[in-house]
Amino acid sequence: MAAPSRVTLPLNRSLMKMGERIAVAVSGGADSTALLLALKEEAAVLGIGLSAAHLHHGIRDAEADADLKFLRDLCTRLDIPLHVDHIDVPAQATANGETIEEAARHARLAFFDRLVEQGIVHSVATAHTQDDQAETVIMKLIRGAWTEGLGGISPVMERAFGKLIRPLLPASRQDVLAFLKSRNQTWCEDSTNASTAYTRNRVRGTLMPLLKEFNPSIGATLSATAELAREEHARWQPEIARLLQQLAMPGKPVRGGGRAVATSPEEQGVAFELERLRALDLPTRRRLIRAAVERMGARLGAAETLRILLLAGLAPPETPPDPTVPTKPNSRLQLAHGVRAERSVRELRLVRVGDGISAR
Repeated sequence: MAAPSRVTLPLNRSLMKMGERIAVAVSGGADSTALLLALKEEAAVLGIGLSAAHLHHGIRDAEADADLKFLRDLCTRLDIPLHVDHIDVPAQATANGETIEEAARHARLAFFDRLVEQGIVHSVATAHTQDDQAETVIMKLIRGAWTEGLGGISPVMERAFGKLIRPLLPASRQDVLAFLKSRNQTWCEDSTNASTAYTRNRVRGTLMPLLKEFNPSIGATLSATAELAREEHARWQPEIARLLQQLAMPGKPVRGGGRAVATSPEEQGVAFELERLRALDLPTRRRLIRAAVERMGARLGAAETLRILLLAGLAPPETPPDPTVPTKPNSRLQLAHGVRAERSVRELRLVRVGDGISAR
């Protein structure tokens, strides 16, 4: 029987610079195993120092232990250093009031940050694929995302101590499986991937196959949409930053002139003159308000942004009234994440208070 033809993976090699030390985040699954093998084959040409990083989440018991053994054996065979850490994700989720998925993600990011902060690596490469990108865009659409949300998984994620890179995003899952088959390389299967308790699994197993009936190239199509959305968002950023500098005012006005700024470390606030906001077109107005709140450490959804515009009398004229939103001067509106909007005769003031600020 003829050996399978040797194939290569489509990688974004521009994310990796000569002389960098890069750790591949590995789970033992097909995607991360393929990325590790592909970068091992190209490490000398790329001029990178390669290692692997695995976080044992304290979930799946014997199955997770088997994943770790598989990775130890693989990295020994490939002569690649393996960085391992253990954490009890269920306990962390309970302590922080998070879902298991949220706690696991935060634990992984903290692990990657430590590797960079300690000088072990310059960056961490995760094995997100084109299929992951398509699923992410679909989930964002379902939840009602803005353009930055529709941008999905960015090829580079800047962190305080370094960056995460996603060189496998150009590759589909079919590309990954063909690559592994050509190397006669096995991988581990995560039993939780079959669970319908997770939204992504339902999107992957139910929704994506249906969409492929309408467009067999839906993965590539949605990935292209994500790239366009990221470019659109990036195009807006300098303009919004300029407008924030021009229009945003600290604190609130006081009699006799000047402005009073909160002295509490648990309160941040910014104000805009209503007439200056009114002079802007609606897309700019929306983005400016969202950017102001984001600078205070929170994010507004589309519905919350519209409620602020209603409060300020700046919503589109066709917007139906919302009985939960006051529309007269000297009114206020409490939103999620400790954010409050206040309207005076002349200004819209956005305030964030509470533990969410002091904990940042």
